[in-house]
Amino acid sequence: MLISYLVPVVLLVMLLAASIRILPEYKRGVVFFLGRFQSVKGPGLLIIIPGIQKMEVVDLRVITMDVPEQDVISQDNVTVKVNAVLYFRVVDPEKAIIQVEHFVNATSQLAQTTLRSVLGKHDLDEMLSERDKLNDDIQEIIDSSAESWGIKVANVEIKHVDLDESMIRAIARQAEAERERRAKVIHAEGELQASKKLVEAANVMSENSAALQLRYLQTMSDMSTKNASTIVFPLPMDIMEAFKHMKASPAARARTGGTTPDDSDAS
Repeated sequence: MLISYLVPVVLLVMLLAASIRILPEYKRGVVFFLGRFQSVKGPGLLIIIPGIQKMEVVDLRVITMDVPEQDVISQDNVTVKVNAVLYFRVVDPEKAIIQVEHFVNATSQLAQTTLRSVLGKHDLDEMLSERDKLNDDIQEIIDSSAESWGIKVANVEIKHVDLDESMIRAIARQAEAERERRAKVIHAEGELQASKKLVEAANVMSENSAALQLRYLQTMSDMSTKNASTIVFPLPMDIMEAFKHMKASPAARARTGGTTPDDSDAS
């Protein structure tokens, strides 16, 4: 007699246990009634009738997905290996379950194909120097394609761009040549600025002979502080002018009204 009452009670408890579902705050349940979409439920305590209703649970948190390494041929025919990381989340659980099968796998495949197609339109230099722009382009394309699946792509980040050894050496030589070019340009600009300053200094000293003499004495003072075996004798500039007149040719002296020793003897 007791067993006849116990069996229905056990069956009822088992039915209730199978019917009760508890969803946390970050999950939603897509409920189907006899195979047809009924509603999106959660969070909290839910009652699902076994055999009649079925519920698919969807996580609404941001999903971090590693995009596997892809072989990409750039626009300048350079083969590189690129991998990335994708951040996305489900904003419409109904579309994520009904519109696509296994939305996580579908998003991963979409990210891989988009990564190859976008990077293939750019040169290697752009891949290395304009990652932010490429990240935005990839994120925009994936987001527009996955929008119909109820998925929002928050961000895409390119992690690594791997090159072969020959290309790394070529880039190193290019960078070295670029540094040498910049060094030569900077040196030439310094020479130009120095020459302008020297011209200005020469113009200032030419206006006053005392300034030139002071600069001459300063140079001698700088030389005396060094351990050198060179002996410098100061020589007035007037004596140099006298030597210049003595070396002048007779024709030059004749033009200036001077006389030669032979002319004085003949007279």
